[in-house]
Amino acid sequence: MNRSAMVCCLVINLLSIPFISSGQNDEDSVPCREPAVAGAFYSADPLELKAQMVEFFKKARSSSDNQDVAALIAPHAGYVFSGEVAASAYAQLDPDKAYDHIFVLGSSHRTYLNGASIYNQGNYKTPFGTVEVDLALANELIEQYSFFDYVEEAHEREHSLEVQLPFLQYRLHKPFKIVPIIMGTRSASMCQKIADALKPYFNSRNLFVVSSDFSHYPDYEGAKDADSTTGAAIASNSPDAFLKSLEENESKGIHGLATSACGWSSILTLLDLSSQVADMKVENVCYQNSGDSRYGDKLRVVGYHAFAFIRPQVSGDSEEMFLSNDDKKILLQLARQSIEEKLGTKKPVKVDESQFSASLNMPCGAFVTLHNNKKLRGCIGHLQSDKPLWKTVWEMAWAAALLDSRFEQVDSSELNYIDIEISVLTPLKRIQSIDEFELGRDGILMEKDGRHGTLLPQVADKTNWTKIEFLEQCAKRKAGIGKDGWQTAELYTYQAIVFSEHEILEAP
Repeated sequence: MNRSAMVCCLVINLLSIPFISSGQNDEDSVPCREPAVAGAFYSADPLELKAQMVEFFKKARSSSDNQDVAALIAPHAGYVFSGEVAASAYAQLDPDKAYDHIFVLGSSHRTYLNGASIYNQGNYKTPFGTVEVDLALANELIEQYSFFDYVEEAHEREHSLEVQLPFLQYRLHKPFKIVPIIMGTRSASMCQKIADALKPYFNSRNLFVVSSDFSHYPDYEGAKDADSTTGAAIASNSPDAFLKSLEENESKGIHGLATSACGWSSILTLLDLSSQVADMKVENVCYQNSGDSRYGDKLRVVGYHAFAFIRPQVSGDSEEMFLSNDDKKILLQLARQSIEEKLGTKKPVKVDESQFSASLNMPCGAFVTLHNNKKLRGCIGHLQSDKPLWKTVWEMAWAAALLDSRFEQVDSSELNYIDIEISVLTPLKRIQSIDEFELGRDGILMEKDGRHGTLLPQVADKTNWTKIEFLEQCAKRKAGIGKDGWQTAELYTYQAIVFSEHEILEAP
């Protein structure tokens, strides 16, 4: 999950990046929330539950290759009614993708809250086993925002989050951590505040899952009418259109319609996030209602939609556009300030990130490399897109000066001779063929049998290796899986925007 908390790079005709993995919750010491609706909404028997999943996914429509799924909307009714639609949502996910966090949002069916409740009391348990909660992040969000709290009754019997977890466990092959959030607000403005708080995590390293059913209790045709209106609004990726669709359905006078979406606040929060991403595509993957199940009638039904929110494909060229020259100058100045403060040559100054551009506040991975008279003096990097770019650079800068174990710590007397280089990384992209890897443009990350290794894109500029030699060197020297190990490893690519003080700050 946390693929690398901190990674170092070494230049000896190449860049080396060993990985340090983070730990996980100790199940012996961390309590678990026991399933509240197993045996009711879904089978409590793991073998029977797995057999259900097999059947649901046989009927589900799979996604296109290499889709970057930002979020899903999936139903939370009993599996015999909505399981096929839910599976259609989860079938859009790459089963081999690793996520830093999965944020699962559901609107409370029992408890009113001014904001939202985040579960921070332990892990979740299902018939398939334990689902780890990122307790550190849950606590951090609660401490940072007054509208987040933990309210026991919001989670105790709530089914909307719980029923999503077996689908995640079945679909995803790699371990994952969740952040379980129960929305209790009925305020659109509060949904926007919650979206703003979660915005730093709405990136390609994380997944958002929103749990919601749609029309409640009209007849079969009335449900199709209401759900068509609501679904079109969501597909437009507009929070305003979604709110208007709820009002429109209410004005239609559809007999028996109690609500157009029981999870409307969770959906609105997602749309507040997704509508800020240019060219986000929203696919209405599947629609049914309970009248389509052999267990339901057509007189009083509940509607179910499956949506997938797909990020646009980003090329290396387009990624370069998001950092202006001023952004680069600020990052280099922050990096030097970070080192100077740690060495005690400058007094600490509070960083005012509110004055930074959206690019500098975007969650992004980065490396900071230090050279003294063109000789490597330290290099530390962070691959995860889980912190604002400026903060990643700040932390990696002083770490490169003080924590690279291959070198003595940088001394204050050296500062005038140190040249700082920053590599801003694009998100990791899983590839299935080396035809998708372009030497000189892409860095490579490979994983096999718990081992990791990577080479940055600029290695190609320092060597005369062919593409195969590049992969062999990474596999042998960096991942330790033998020179042919790349052929059976999981491969990821990324690009780097590289700039340094002598290029940017000293340019005429």
